[in-house]
Amino acid sequence: MIANAARPTARPELLALLGRTPLVRITADLPGPHPGFWAKLEGLAAGGMKARAAESMLRGARARGELRPGAPVVESTSGTLGIGLAFAGQALGHPVVLVGDRELEPSMRQLLCAHGVRLELVDRPAPEGGWQAARLARLRELLAVLPDAYWPDQYNNPDNTAGYASLAAELTAQLDRLDVLVCSVGTGGHSAGVIAPLRRHWPALRLIGVDATGSTIFGQPARPRLMRGLGSSIHPRNVAYDAFDEVHWVGPAEAVDSCRRLARGSFVSGGWSTGAVARVAAWAARVHSGAEVATVFPDGPHRYLGTVYDDDFIAAHGLAPSAAAIRPIEIPHPRAAEAAGWVRCTRVTDPLRASVSPYPPEETL
Repeated sequence: MIANAARPTARPELLALLGRTPLVRITADLPGPHPGFWAKLEGLAAGGMKARAAESMLRGARARGELRPGAPVVESTSGTLGIGLAFAGQALGHPVVLVGDRELEPSMRQLLCAHGVRLELVDRPAPEGGWQAARLARLRELLAVLPDAYWPDQYNNPDNTAGYASLAAELTAQLDRLDVLVCSVGTGGHSAGVIAPLRRHWPALRLIGVDATGSTIFGQPARPRLMRGLGSSIHPRNVAYDAFDEVHWVGPAEAVDSCRRLARGSFVSGGWSTGAVARVAAWAARVHSGAEVATVFPDGPHRYLGTVYDDDFIAAHGLAPSAAAIRPIEIPHPRAAEAAGWVRCTRVTDPLRASVSPYPPEETL
């Protein structure tokens, strides 16, 4: 049994550090020339991009009486939301208990613990649902032994989505025009949270989702994934399927190549999600001539020094630049073929609601 965490003192002054991140123009070759796109640098905010969602989920739960003053917050995370919850927990006065897994980077483990988080790690993936299912099983065990503990359930919590209204407001204030928005998709929170208010401002705005190869969110089969921070082995209910005009699955080779090009050519860079959305945003800027394209860089590069920016890691996993696709392969339906690299599909459906596909899996791309 885990002892109750001490009740921390609330630090509401920290909330002044939430959001208000810069927007920069990216023109580095990705992998070739492109007209440029805008990138919102969420990694420069305290707690990162998901601090917006974390603060929103805790405030919503407090308002409904689901989260009592000083009660612990328990959540599953691959890292990024954990930092956001550590921030929100300190600001609002709640101890935070996080369930990660053995693939969580040592640097992220150290950072979470430094921020006062109690960290639990599962040591093997579940037979179905992978690491996420294993983390959720351990989370439910913790809820049974921690009195008054609150589980935000980031994958299905509407307050996750609502937390990104501030991100949409900042984009409308920073941009005169926006034609295409490119968003990574994990819990589905930030894409769903920004698209509705942005389309009220720019009704013709196109939304491109970026998923990871091996992710099941948009109807591909679930497979072990090297990339963390985007993609999922489950189907989050926060994903606004009807809002997307198309989806791209991006592999780790493309993400690594893009991250390193960004670091060399634009100085700003990040991890798997940043590399994936940058690749697709540059493609969108080339394809949609004259369009204003924007994307969100969820975090910075520091967490990924032992993976994305480590030459030995790249060699061990066969992620040399020569392995990275320079353009997507088109498929007519998410189940037409299994994506092994960069693949694009303009038919977006909710896998839990879609009828049986007329395009059964035939090959791996």
